[in-house]
Amino acid sequence: MPIQIRSAAPADIPVITAIYAHAVRHGTASFEIDPPDEQEMAHRRKALLDGGFPYIVALNGSEIAGYAYAGPYRTRPAYRWSVEDSVYVHPEAHRRGVGRALLEHLILESETRGFRQMIAVIGDSAQTSSIELHRAAGFRLIGTIQNVGYKFDRWLDSVLMQRDLGPGATTKP
Repeated sequence: MPIQIRSAAPADIPVITAIYAHAVRHGTASFEIDPPDEQEMAHRRKALLDGGFPYIVALNGSEIAGYAYAGPYRTRPAYRWSVEDSVYVHPEAHRRGVGRALLEHLILESETRGFRQMIAVIGDSAQTSSIELHRAAGFRLIGTIQNVGYKFDRWLDSVLMQRDLGPGATTKP
């Protein structure tokens, strides 16, 4: 069955919260240590939507297989044309094209909203699947901030990747 993408709804928050909690507890995609509750996740979703950013879910049949959103890369006004992407896939849906479908749709949604750059901040340089996912979607490696986070009793890098959205920096916004 093909993966379907739609905007995240308030009713999706319990599943989104569970997917994110697993990522926080077992992975390095997020540098959070304690997973937030449903109320906090609902607040985060609303803040992004109120800011004009896309927030989407991937469906495999009727089940949510993952979610993604774009948010501000930085809060200073000059950064307003740049977004940071976040993609989280249910652990049982890894390596099934869910992340790719989410990222491709997120890129299109961000371009439609007028954003010009997308930045990926990938937790841990050992996250080769995430790095390759972004590379396949047109991101280029910008650099690695070494040993910037500490989680699971070890130091973690942040890998920075970037891609143009729409005309990128070739024209004024």
